[in-house]
Amino acid sequence: MPSLREVLYDNVVEGELYEKLDRNRVRCFACGHCCPISDGQAGVCKVRFNRGGVLYVPWGYVGGVQCDPIEKKPFFHAYPGALAYSFGMLGCDLHCGYCQNWVTSQALRDPTAVSQPLEASAEALINDAIRQGAKVLVSTYNEPLITSEWAVAVFKQAKAAGLITGFVSNGNGTPQVLEYLRPWIDLYKVDLKSFSDRHYHELGGRIGPILETIRRLHEMGTWLEIVTLLIPGFNDSDEELRGLADFLVSISPDIPWHVTAFHKDYKMSDPADTRPQDLLRAAGIGKRAGLRYVYAGNLPGRVGGYEDTHCHHCGEMLIRRRGYFIMDYRLTETGCCSVCHAEIPGRWAAKFDGQIADHPFLPRNDSALVTILR
Repeated sequence: MPSLREVLYDNVVEGELYEKLDRNRVRCFACGHCCPISDGQAGVCKVRFNRGGVLYVPWGYVGGVQCDPIEKKPFFHAYPGALAYSFGMLGCDLHCGYCQNWVTSQALRDPTAVSQPLEASAEALINDAIRQGAKVLVSTYNEPLITSEWAVAVFKQAKAAGLITGFVSNGNGTPQVLEYLRPWIDLYKVDLKSFSDRHYHELGGRIGPILETIRRLHEMGTWLEIVTLLIPGFNDSDEELRGLADFLVSISPDIPWHVTAFHKDYKMSDPADTRPQDLLRAAGIGKRAGLRYVYAGNLPGRVGGYEDTHCHHCGEMLIRRRGYFIMDYRLTETGCCSVCHAEIPGRWAAKFDGQIADHPFLPRNDSALVTILR
């Protein structure tokens, strides 16, 4: 029976995001590590590897699929109520001890992270998404930057079929990968995990590429939302949160910032779970820094008005939420405040069509995706 590594290394194509170096080495540009990879070796992500001086990258499979409310991603300023057909592959360029998707993201790094890959094609994913009623197709669950070639192949056909496309990512990008994605991606959520380079080193990365990715995405005009998982004792000091909020304001006060609650997961069992008052403190720091749209997540009904979207100009409540459920929607068809007519930044549909689901579910009906035998 082949190992998971053998299965994944059989489902590859030559990558596009690399350059050839001397002595059969290559340099990969899919993520901020920019790994120089010797012949016979893999990059930090473990799924992009050099064979004979050619970089091979994941292709033709998914690590899993799920139908999510778009609010779960979370995107709060992009097509509220829409269904997001979500797929991921395997592997990651970071190794966060609290990862909630570790079964897929840490494959080939952690022997206990076992996820059966499913054989897939772009056509099968898109047909399945449309059959579920999805409006958005999102690459998520592992780190999508390291599987950008596959994402672009899927997104090209998705956009031709009228679907919106998006990434849920740690943001550890490069100029090369962002330009590669630019024509094919509409929405991008970045996990800004900390505002400390020391903390990023603990997670296996550097803060510099993440901050530069945020800047570039905004300059490119890609719709951008930021999430920070608030971990007591790790990234929740007032000083660090002020620095993070000030950085976002320096790019644009209109970037939505989500502070979400941590709960013990994977290898991180020491910190206490995040409390509502912790989220409210962080959200208040963001508002005082000048961010116009700050949200507190993962504790529905316990964070006051920080689940709702209010007009930055007149304060009118425009979208009321509880968890992932849209309770009230008052934006105009042009995405403006229904009271003062101020333009609300985001990607809005002409009207709110209700929700197919306010909770995640596995795709209904028979799926064309089958497990790759191991």
